[in-house]
Amino acid sequence: MTTIKEVAKAAGVSVAMVSKALNNYPDVSEKTREKVRQTAEKLNYSPNVVARNLSSKNQKTIAMITSGFLRSESLDNSNSFDLLKGVYQATEEDHYELAMYFTETEKQQEKDYAKFCRERNIRGVVLSGIRLDDPYFKTLLETNIPCVLIDVKVPTENKLIGGVSIDNVQAAYDMAQYVIARGHTRLAVLSGEGEADVNGQRLKGIMRAAEAKGIDLGGKIINGEFKEQTAYDSVRAFLEQHQTNLPSALICFSDIMALGALKAIEEFGLQVPEDISLTGFDGLKITDYTHPTITTVKQPFQQMGYEAARLVQRIMEGKEGERQITVPHEMIWNSSVRDLTV
Repeated sequence: MTTIKEVAKAAGVSVAMVSKALNNYPDVSEKTREKVRQTAEKLNYSPNVVARNLSSKNQKTIAMITSGFLRSESLDNSNSFDLLKGVYQATEEDHYELAMYFTETEKQQEKDYAKFCRERNIRGVVLSGIRLDDPYFKTLLETNIPCVLIDVKVPTENKLIGGVSIDNVQAAYDMAQYVIARGHTRLAVLSGEGEADVNGQRLKGIMRAAEAKGIDLGGKIINGEFKEQTAYDSVRAFLEQHQTNLPSALICFSDIMALGALKAIEEFGLQVPEDISLTGFDGLKITDYTHPTITTVKQPFQQMGYEAARLVQRIMEGKEGERQITVPHEMIWNSSVRDLTV
């Protein structure tokens, strides 16, 4: 295997000059840079990327850390895949290396976020799946490691922390408005984990729309934990308890939970949307193949991953700019909501 010393000798320059030329240092002339590159190519020299990053002050590696991967539903993992595609696209375009790590809440209690990053020489992070009660969330706000959170509104003035998400409040408000405009006033809500920031944001949007029309949601918020089986169990129990006062529409905070709710409603002997209208959130492809197809909010996960990677690069490079990026959502009007006004 060719060494950097052999490239330097063949090119007639120092080892330091080879390193600078291959890492695009500005104080190297274009003539020297091209000579070194041609020599390295001729000798089939490939620099050790890991070693270079470990020793470089201008490290070009971004880590994508996914929290709660094991507790996520298998269908939900398509969201994670699209996020990864976006992150990878951005790092490839800007010639950054990408490393991936997975963690769980329990594991975070053994080793804090800062130590986890220091041990792996991580200089910039895209973090997805984080909950407000995760140990990492509490410590990352005080660290000096550039980090961009997916689907979390950044609750800090720390300029090294950024966030990328849709406007979850507005998206939930739009969905509730759509349902209410079709004559539904007996609403129920299937929410997710209270520790997830998006859950609180979406609940704000629903409450805003409901209060504007004088609709009381007291006792009508069901906990589905963002899981299909939990949603099924909770909705089935809710229907049993409210047989004489069933909701005309159930607004779900995820498509995964909407699938569980759909099964519970049908097994209870009711139909969607004839008896109970149903909506989801996320825009999973499977909602196009259910019967009926589920009205939902589509999140552009690949774009979110792309924007997150670009943002953490800007933070790492010390560039000024917006630290909270909002990407547009899309309302998908399928056939699971009945119009009671006609």
